[in-house]
Amino acid sequence: MKIVFLDAATLGKDLDLTMFDQIGTVTRHDFSSLEEVPSRAFDADVILTNKIPINASTIGKASHLKLVCTTGTGTNHLDKSYLEEHNIAWRNVSGYSTDSVAQHTFAMLFYLLEKLRFYDDYVKEEHYINDTDFSHFTEQFHEINGKTWGIIGLGNIGRKVAEIAKAFGANVIYYSPSGSPQQPGYRQVDFQTLLSESDILSVHAPLTPSTHHLITKSAFDQMKNSCIFLNLGRGAIVSEQDLADALIEHKIAAAGLDVLCEEPMQEDSPLLSIKDSRRLFITPHIAWASIESRTRLMTTICEQIRAFFSETP
Repeated sequence: MKIVFLDAATLGKDLDLTMFDQIGTVTRHDFSSLEEVPSRAFDADVILTNKIPINASTIGKASHLKLVCTTGTGTNHLDKSYLEEHNIAWRNVSGYSTDSVAQHTFAMLFYLLEKLRFYDDYVKEEHYINDTDFSHFTEQFHEINGKTWGIIGLGNIGRKVAEIAKAFGANVIYYSPSGSPQQPGYRQVDFQTLLSESDILSVHAPLTPSTHHLITKSAFDQMKNSCIFLNLGRGAIVSEQDLADALIEHKIAAAGLDVLCEEPMQEDSPLLSIKDSRRLFITPHIAWASIESRTRLMTTICEQIRAFFSETP
């Protein structure tokens, strides 16, 4: 069996991937351009990819291909009709990053909520030395207890965030862009209610036609000016220009983003103009990427390949 990683570097170079060597002959490419994919996939039985489009133009000449494994949950880059027509199976992995993303959600919140960058700089710039008081009150912060936490998308990650938020004493409400039925234990509300009532609003939804640019100027206009907005779903759920305007015009208190419309970030991003880390905090799509999460992901994929070939005549 020949296994080909098309973009192994997107998984990080600190992972032990030798488990795959035990089930086949492995070729690892850090990255592959669209032009390079056809020759690299040509004689593969299995290909692993994170973001590379899998369609007729990239794998049309891969006559041995039996299985495509996407190293994540999203499958928008897979042409499933083409795969089905050519009897090529595909697998993705869900649930592997739930704890990691939930943890990062709270890390981002606390950074913004408690103005941690400001206070860290205050001490390291030596302003605390010989200060007049043992505390410093230039920046205010609030408790989560008693606040309303709104969630967009109550899937595995959204429910985990809701569970932790409740432990902190938050009142959790949620909105389902897909119109899913009410989930027990949580109050489902309409979109306008979510926007107007939330003190903290976090996005944990996939990118679909119903979520694309769900959060635009009209949504920010309905939020509290004290609201902290967090996007750990997909970048294109939010209009970045409208978010930048909302921050500049103080329509919301702050925003934390782990996902952007263009990744890596582009030079013309409207968000680059906002340098105040008390207002805007961006991490480079790392919420999913704890070492435990990535190890769980690759272990699952390895087992998927084993299972597929053990079941295939």
